[in-house]
Amino acid sequence: QVQLVESGGGLVQPGGSLRLSCAASGSRFIINAMGWYRQPPGKEREWVGTISGSNTTNYADSVKGRFTISRDNTKNTIYLQIHSLKPEDTAVYYCRAWVSFGASWGQGTQVTVSS
Repeated sequence: QVQLVESGGGLVQPGGSLRLSCAASGSRFIINAMGWYRQPPGKEREWVGTISGSNTTNYADSVKGRFTISRDNTKNTIYLQIHSLKPEDTAVYYCRAWVSFGASWGQGTQVTVSS
């Protein structure tokens, strides 16, 4: 199994910025891709974006231009840089990793956008 730990969530005012981190750990695995999902209160979990093994990124239309995913291979960590936060961005943000034998979820980090 691959263990994923998210961090960086918190309370931010509208228009603010936040940087989320997801650190992957384990052994005997190679990560093919990683991504971010989020689940607003009372709603289904939705895809936010993905970064592939070739560093190609894709984003949901709702976050394009505001969210950026990056990767630090030396730390087995991906980041989600968020700008211009809106109240509708309030959600639990989850990290996901795809490996050769399956996929793993992190436990999530809460992002709350409110004035």
